[in-house]
Amino acid sequence: MTNLSSADILPSQDVQPNPSINLLDYSRTQLETLMIEWGEKSFRSQQLIKWIHQLGCTDFEQMTNLSKSFRQKLKEIAHIKLPEVIWDKASNDGTHKWLLKLFDGNCIEMVYIPEKNRGTLCVSSQVGCALNCSFCSTAKQGFNRNLSVAEIIGQVWIACRSLSKEGTNKHKVVTNVVMMGMGEPLLNFENVLSSMDIMMDDLAYNLSKYRVTLSTSGLVPQMEQLKKTSQVSLAVSLHAPNDELRNELVPINKKYPLRELMAVCRQYYENEPRRMVTFEYVMLAGVNDSELHAKQLVKLISNVPCKLNLIPFNPFPNSGYETSSMETIYRFQKIVAATGINTTIRKTRGDDIDAACGQLVGQFQDRTRRSSKWQEVTSEKKVMYFEEHS
Repeated sequence: MTNLSSADILPSQDVQPNPSINLLDYSRTQLETLMIEWGEKSFRSQQLIKWIHQLGCTDFEQMTNLSKSFRQKLKEIAHIKLPEVIWDKASNDGTHKWLLKLFDGNCIEMVYIPEKNRGTLCVSSQVGCALNCSFCSTAKQGFNRNLSVAEIIGQVWIACRSLSKEGTNKHKVVTNVVMMGMGEPLLNFENVLSSMDIMMDDLAYNLSKYRVTLSTSGLVPQMEQLKKTSQVSLAVSLHAPNDELRNELVPINKKYPLRELMAVCRQYYENEPRRMVTFEYVMLAGVNDSELHAKQLVKLISNVPCKLNLIPFNPFPNSGYETSSMETIYRFQKIVAATGINTTIRKTRGDDIDAACGQLVGQFQDRTRRSSKWQEVTSEKKVMYFEEHS
């Protein structure tokens, strides 16, 4: 990994986004509205979406089915600006991670996980995370801001071109997208929704609703709104079978407790009986992995159309947590699966490049002071350790 100086990653005060329109910020429907406002034919939106996202073209002069006058107009009032790739690295298992620099100097990470019959891209929605789940490395870095549509869909654009020999989206290297990177997607609702619309657009990335998944920590009002406005698949970061423990692990639970969360999950796919909510459950040694926890979990989710994904905890320095043993995880899986709930164990990928679940951190200025507070706490722990062992 390339060593970066503060000048490489910290926003300077005079950095401003290009004042012209970034066409990456627009879905096809939004582009159609924009074209009409410009006095152009609405079908121009279809041409632009295909050039930008399917063919990976950012040079208006190369968009040869557009008139010369329209191409000149685009050059004068619009641009196609992508995040800058600072570095990218491949794991020993084929997992790929990128560090992307945004217009203001903040950096985010995204990860690609190749498997036999699919390629899954894990996309970020915020610079940092506004929530503070206790076991997540990203959360300890604090929060800066929401990502724009261009910064979200730009991750997909970059991955498709980086991984495809053709440099276009015609060869489906990215078959699945999960909104499971840095941030809570539902706290950036409109931009995430527009980005997912582009992902599923047949003239852009043509991903089905089954292959675009949004993962949330359980923001109940936004989940209800998502149900009404999008057909993407839903994953819920559960991680605890009771309110007392979940309040500790996932603090947003204090605002939206399990009773409210489960009520939304039960009816989420009421009109699509074949679809299921995916519950994610990170396995923390001695915290949430006992047989009692497994039985409580069964009671909690047994009347929800769902599947359960058990995730071995991916350690990071001074987290205060350890990974459950595989023996414990298998025992936990057996108890839940015995009740008929489809229960899988996620294979840890990319941990040698810190690309595993919960390890994405990026590099950015924290507006919450959570990062500095975390560093203060960890420094105090180090001092206490050395004093005790000196």
